[in-house]
Order: sequence, then C-alpha cells, then structure tokens
Amino acid sequence: MAAWGERLAGVRGVLLDISGVLYDGGEGGGAPIVGSVEALARLKRSQLKVRFCTNESQKSRGDLVGMLRRLGFDISEDEVTAPAPATCLILKERGLRPHLLIHDGVRSEFDQIDTSNPNCVVIADAGEGFSYQNMNKAFQVLMELENPVLFSLGKGRYYKETSGLMLDVGPYTKALEYACGIEAEVVGKPSPEFFKSALREMRVEAHQAQ
Repeated sequence: MAAWGERLAGVRGVLLDISGVLYDGGEGGGAPIVGSVEALARLKRSQLKVRFCTNESQKSRGDLVGMLRRLGFDISEDEVTAPAPATCLILKERGLRPHLLIHDGVRSEFDQIDTSNPNCVVIADAGEGFSYQNMNKAFQVLMELENPVLFSLGKGRYYKETSGLMLDVGPYTKALEYACGIEAEVVGKPSPEFFKSALREMRVEAHQAQ
C-alpha cells in the first residue's frame, strides 16, 4: 500500500462526510466509528485543509458540532457545509418564502426567513414529522402555486443509525415530485453545486481535493 504522503501527492484539501463516516447516529447521540476520531486528528495535524460536507438536516450546525465534540472530534461550526444554511442563502437571493416541512431540530436555521404566504416548499429529513397531514399540506401549497418550487435538503434514500436503517428525505421528495409533476432543486449531496460551495469555502480547486 502506498505511503500516506504518496497517496496524497498534489492534494491540498479533504472533504469529509459526517454521518456514516465519522459516526453512526442513534439514541444518546450515537457512537463514533472505530478509528474515526484518530483519523480526523491525524488529518488536522497535516498540512491539508479539512472541511465537512454533510446532508444532516435534523440538527442545526451548532447542535451537530456540539454533539461531535462531545464524541471526541476536533471540529468547529465554520468548518461545516450543510444544506439548511445554504438553502437560506438561496431563499434570500431569490426572494422566496418557504413552507417548511423540516425537523424541529433544524428549524432555528430558518429563524431569519419570512415564511408568510409561502411561494415554495422546503423539505428535509423531518423524521416523525413525515405524517400524511404534513406531506399533504406541502402538496397543497405546491399545487396552489402557478410556478411551484420545491427545495430538497439532500435526496438520500436511507441512512444508518445504531438502531438500524432509516428512511431519508429522498423517498418523500420523490412522492411530492410525482404528485405535483415537478422536479425538486436539491441543496446538498449529490448536487455538484453543493460540493463546489464547500470547495470555495476551503479555497481549493476540485482537482486538489479528495
């Protein structure tokens, strides 16, 4: 196997996922994946720039970072690229007022966003909030709009917690797309623009990242 230095030749920055890479979520905050705390510490001691690119949409960045630090990870809020704050920037730039179908844990990220008389829908991993009533309300808002706009904070199918596999936001987004005959704008992975925004924040070119 190639030495550490050889494998990273020409690389200036590393993008890391969080859930399923650093830790598995679950009750009590979940648990670090074996070796992940030490691997991140080694990266931080190197000359490489490190940034975390996550689709986490059940926790605010502050809550996510606080939980990770309690698990032993060296991470700060300004190192994290997450879909909720990125979506807020888009909403402000385009003058959009969302109906929010999101988890209560991430609602604080939208505190400065006008949600009156919505002209779009934002859907995230709402967990228990994915009731028929809430899904139908989002559907009704979209159908009442002349030009319906749907933002999805990621489009994953499922993810892993310590208790097992969990449905992610993707299947629910697909349901609204199918019912309304529209295509969601994805803010988060696997959107290329989401990764590009993380690279811009690192000030690293795509060919220099891993």
